[in-house]
Amino acid sequence: MADFTVYPDPVLTQAAAARAVDDGMRAAGVALQAAAASVEAYGLAAVHIGLLEPVVVVSVAGQGAARDYRVMFNPRIVALADEKAFGPEGSVSMPGIEVPIERAEWAEITFDSAEGHGDTMRLEGFAARVAQHEIDQVNGVFFLNRLSRLKRDTAIRKFHKSQR
Repeated sequence: MADFTVYPDPVLTQAAAARAVDDGMRAAGVALQAAAASVEAYGLAAVHIGLLEPVVVVSVAGQGAARDYRVMFNPRIVALADEKAFGPEGSVSMPGIEVPIERAEWAEITFDSAEGHGDTMRLEGFAARVAQHEIDQVNGVFFLNRLSRLKRDTAIRKFHKSQR
């Protein structure tokens, strides 16, 4: 199992700069996919394994299905549904904590392949939620930042208590 970056590590609030796909990014993608598979995560950003790289892995199969990972380099959200829904979210960087977060019902994502070719994918439902969550993380936005201060503080207290 991979060693994961644990909250409140400041790297979780740093944005990874987009750049041309290179060997370092490809290596991060391989390591990220292995780390996600080791814990059956639905998605991970490179920062979760300590790498400040613009790389995410997202299972596009949906919740409950066998993981169908896509490694995305330089991922960006280019369109979001107006319709939003709340759903549970957590992070390998804050194990044991799950909170309801509001996200768009679908998301259109652009990203580069390992070969550096641009691609676009529209994800719906749970897979869209996972992609939005991980792309936020690439941009230095930890999922708790999507909560009110009261709910965020409650989640942090619960996490600290669980770590004792």
